[in-house]
Amino acid sequence: MFSKLRSVLEMLCGRLGSDLYVFFCFLASFREGVDVAGDALSVVVIDKLPFAAPDDPVFEARLEAVRRRGGNPFRDEQLPQAVIALKQGVGRLIRTESDRGVLVLCDPRITGKPYGRVFMQSLPQFAVTRRIEDVQLFFARG
Repeated sequence: MFSKLRSVLEMLCGRLGSDLYVFFCFLASFREGVDVAGDALSVVVIDKLPFAAPDDPVFEARLEAVRRRGGNPFRDEQLPQAVIALKQGVGRLIRTESDRGVLVLCDPRITGKPYGRVFMQSLPQFAVTRRIEDVQLFFARG
C-alpha cells in the first residue's frame, strides 16, 4: 500500500516541481481536526477509500444491528460511513470558496466498482483526470 502511495507522490513531486507547496497525505487519524488553510495545502492524497476496519468490534455490532433489522450492512452502514469519512478528508483541501487544490484518489474502486459513483456524487463538482499534464496546467494557472 505505502509503496503505491510513495510512487504516486514521487511522480507528482518530480513532475510538478517546486511550485507544489504542501502534500498532505491522508491518513485516517488526520481525517478530522487538521486545518491547513489557504495556499499552504494544495494536494490531498487518499490512498484508499476509507471503509472502517471489518474487525472493529463496535463497527461489527452496528453491522449486526443492521442485519437484524433486515437491512443491507454494506449499503446501509459501511458505504454511508465511508462516504462521510471521504468527505471529511476532502474537506481538508477545500475549506472556503477561494480554496483550490488537487485531490488524488488512488483507490481503483472509485472507478472500478459500482459504489464508486456514490463516492464521486457525494463530492463537490470538480474536473476529473488521470493525466499529470492536466494537474500541471491546473497549478500553472494559479
